[in-house]
Amino acid sequence: MAALSPPPDIERMAQAIRTGDRAMLSRAITLIESKRADHTRTAAALTQALLPATGKAVRVGITGAPGVGKSTLIDALGSMLTDRGRKVAVLAVDPSSRRTGGSILADKTRMSRLANDANAFIRPSPSSGTLGGVAAKTRETLLLCEAARYDVVLVETVGVGQSELAVADMTDFFLVVVMPGAGDELQALKKGVVELADMIAVNKADGDNIPRAKAAAAEYRAALHILSSASPNWSPPVLTCSALSGDGIDALWTRIIEHRERLTRSGELNARRGEQQVKWMWTMVEERLFAPLRSDRAVKAALPAIEAEVAGGRLAPAAAAERIAAMLGR
Repeated sequence: MAALSPPPDIERMAQAIRTGDRAMLSRAITLIESKRADHTRTAAALTQALLPATGKAVRVGITGAPGVGKSTLIDALGSMLTDRGRKVAVLAVDPSSRRTGGSILADKTRMSRLANDANAFIRPSPSSGTLGGVAAKTRETLLLCEAARYDVVLVETVGVGQSELAVADMTDFFLVVVMPGAGDELQALKKGVVELADMIAVNKADGDNIPRAKAAAAEYRAALHILSSASPNWSPPVLTCSALSGDGIDALWTRIIEHRERLTRSGELNARRGEQQVKWMWTMVEERLFAPLRSDRAVKAALPAIEAEVAGGRLAPAAAAERIAAMLGR
């Protein structure tokens, strides 16, 4: 079936975004973040209208435990890219922060160059309390940024919980940032984070830290040898860098581009993005199905009593699920 033409106001918004209008981009992202039903429908129409203008950006996910220097690294990498004429968007996924709305609000002071760069756009994800919701909104925001001609999108995750998997599922390249001298250098392996990595960057490789950074990099290289690579076309490298001095940042970007070229030639990049789109669809379906649990007053009022009955052993979980499903389907 032929796609329906978007309403005139949607087309005006889409045209403004395609020309790089930052104010309209911010308005559109706010629209996407809204939970109102009419806003959700408008946002879906806007995303559909902009879809042909998306897909050209380099999508990089960046994770690491608090304190490893992610924000400083993003500032260094993003500033290097804008100096080379690229437009960079920085997004954050942090479902653990209900008050700040995203780790990037706190980290923005450590992105001083990008925060004042006309060719950079920094935006936190909305904190909806559920990882699926945050990830879905971030995916839509990513598409809007691509349509607004940002050719590099850096998606930062706070580095805890399951947010890494969500970011890995919306980006082309997943960078894990670690630092030397933090105790067990292989701690990330226990969380499974390194298994997602397309590259590991040992940050803070400067001054007296350089020997420790090299030793940590050697440990990670040895560890990666026993893990199966997620891609038949790429073996994750381990680099050392210093976001503070800028050493190694250029080499880091070179590897990201090399990865993109390899996966593009093999067709893996398009296949991976297609799989991500399908996952995105099902995430949004689940969000839509669960919406009444958060918005329906009668359902919300009944849930504590049902949960108490299940916790007290008076009501079987299966029977409780049936009761809730019946309430949602009334």
